[in-house]
Amino acid sequence: MNSYTFTYSIYQRPFRQPLKTSHGVWQVRAGIIIQLTDNLGRSHQGEIAPIPWFGSESIEQAILWCQQLSGDRITSAQIYQIPDNLPACQFGFGSALTAFTSDRSKSIQTALDISALLPSGAAAIERLPALSTQGYSTFKWKIGVLPIAQEVAIWTQLMTVLPADAKLRLDANGGLTYREAEQWLELCDRESRIEFIEQPLAPDKISQIRELAQLHNTPIALDESVATFDRIQSVSADGWRGIYVVKPGIAGFPWRLAEFITQYQLDVVFSSVMETNVGRDAAFQLASSLQLNRSMGFGIDEWFSDL
Repeated sequence: MNSYTFTYSIYQRPFRQPLKTSHGVWQVRAGIIIQLTDNLGRSHQGEIAPIPWFGSESIEQAILWCQQLSGDRITSAQIYQIPDNLPACQFGFGSALTAFTSDRSKSIQTALDISALLPSGAAAIERLPALSTQGYSTFKWKIGVLPIAQEVAIWTQLMTVLPADAKLRLDANGGLTYREAEQWLELCDRESRIEFIEQPLAPDKISQIRELAQLHNTPIALDESVATFDRIQSVSADGWRGIYVVKPGIAGFPWRLAEFITQYQLDVVFSSVMETNVGRDAAFQLASSLQLNRSMGFGIDEWFSDL
């Protein structure tokens, strides 16, 4: 059983502009950077970046967990015993722990395809061409934020500036009604550049989402419905064979997630929890080991003012 010196620091990163989703307005990303140091003096960091409205613990619960560790030391056994109601803590400590036995000598970001997050509303129309010139070819746009007639009108203009060989993901964050989801799917069925619609209905409406998936050609991806590891297990056991948008930062222990994805050959998109480079690099390392095929939703740098 290995033992490590443990330190942590709490951060707050303001968004350059508030991130608007159907969950509300997000203005500041708060999280924790942890550091483990072994008896040889080697150190590795991990990041705890909760999103409680997605089903993870709160930042207050994560801070409490860090504070209760006595003597500023932690063992590998204690890390393995972090409870499932602290999935962001599991990922932060777990990724720091696995770094001691993995090769992180060079960056792997250049080997991964990254999608960019567009601003919500009409601001996306102006921003998309600039991001396209930066090399992005896959984009995500939030829907369910404005009245549907307004968003459809914006989407129509957005498609005129989307390159012919690019892909657009529409993310509703569970904020649509069944009829609104039908309207979007009917539109997207006629547009080959739509990669998928993400979480059209609330997380508990899996049967209705499954029904929509059977009635339309546009793929549907689950996000909030598979936000934590127990939800991923449950949805997989229930027979979902569509796309899983997985946020590693709140999906628990990285080794457990990797084993499950591999065992059941899930069609996975890794997505950001608006973390710092510490959590991002851990997610990239995990993605690289899994050889995922879809663009990763980590094009978030321009959303923060401290870069």
